[in-house]
Amino acid sequence: MRIQQLRAGGRIYSSNVYLIVGDWKGLGDPNALVDVGADPAVLDHLEELDTGLGKPKVERVVLTHSHSDHMALLAEVRARYQPIVYAFSPYLDHVDHVLVPGEHLRLGDRDFEVIHAPGHSTDSICLFNEAEGVLFAGDSPVLTRSTDGRHEAGFVNALREICQRDVREIYFGHGAPVVEGVRGLLLESLANVRDANDRAHDPRSEVAPVG
Repeated sequence: MRIQQLRAGGRIYSSNVYLIVGDWKGLGDPNALVDVGADPAVLDHLEELDTGLGKPKVERVVLTHSHSDHMALLAEVRARYQPIVYAFSPYLDHVDHVLVPGEHLRLGDRDFEVIHAPGHSTDSICLFNEAEGVLFAGDSPVLTRSTDGRHEAGFVNALREICQRDVREIYFGHGAPVVEGVRGLLLESLANVRDANDRAHDPRSEVAPVG
């Protein structure tokens, strides 16, 4: 699996956009975008890339959630490449398939598990590939250093699930990926969000311990 962050122009506020292709770019390995962003410059960069002979540049799109900085270009991407579009929300235009927790998707030459992680938005998801330990987190705050605030139970349970996976690389909707000390950072984050909820005295946020 090869992961390429598409280059934005910097003048429009946009999420990161990731292109996933198979190592050999085979016909059976669907080229995929994780989010499409809001900056048309990413499509110019995409056109420069070798995504395999005899196949569309984009065959699948997965939205990590429905905020405009992650999906404003969706109509243009659909018109240009005719991909199958996946999202968790059933209320979005241009979506072909509504995802469910635990579903698996083929992106490039790897399978990714869908983890519903409500909190940043009700339709936020993370995508995890077990073979390479890759997690696409979108805007879900899977690395939380603060013990202030309050986190809903659905997100805390999702973070607990993520901590039980062998995550070795995290790709975010904004900012650089994290590729070192990932497990320790995730466990620290889970402790922090639990601490925050304990401070807030929210009984709806009680979850089972890791293990």
